[in-house]
Amino acid sequence: MDNTRDRILEAAFEEFSLNGFQGGSLNHIVEKSGVTKGALFHYFKSKAELGYAIVEEVLPPMGQRRWIDPLNAANDPVEAIKQAFRRNIREDIKKIEVLTRGCPTNNLAQEMSPLDEGFRERIERGYDRWREALVNALERAKKRGQIKKSVVPKEVAALIVACQMGIWGSGKNSQSGELMIQASEALCSFLDTLKK
Repeated sequence: MDNTRDRILEAAFEEFSLNGFQGGSLNHIVEKSGVTKGALFHYFKSKAELGYAIVEEVLPPMGQRRWIDPLNAANDPVEAIKQAFRRNIREDIKKIEVLTRGCPTNNLAQEMSPLDEGFRERIERGYDRWREALVNALERAKKRGQIKKSVVPKEVAALIVACQMGIWGSGKNSQSGELMIQASEALCSFLDTLKK
């Protein structure tokens, strides 16, 4: 990717994470990225197009690294899911800005999905990828006899993604890492009930 475009995306991600999409300032993005407003509009025709690029280009690698890659590489998907929640919460509560800002994908979903179908569709594609990876991993676990035959992977995947959204959202609102840990441990206890 073009270095100027990368700088704009990086600055926009920071700005939207801090101030939300609607509250985010293009002037701040221009200042942070060290480009002119003309350069910004050369790469992105509108603020919405810039936001869409964040959803399509910046957020997916983060989700892939944090949630999907560990799952795809796991011999025991249930343990991989539990480890991912515990690891990501531990990492995020150490960074006060992450704890107070919440999950960038969830933030955009909550703010923009009711207002802009382009955001809603793009964000949902990201959640669909994660749910699909979870379903595939849980199906593998079922075939290996690691989880009960009665488990419905599609339902469990929907619950896991909803739990992530809720845990990070409630962590942001309460600014309590302890609350995030408690909720995550409750999810982990539920996941243990899936095992044979």
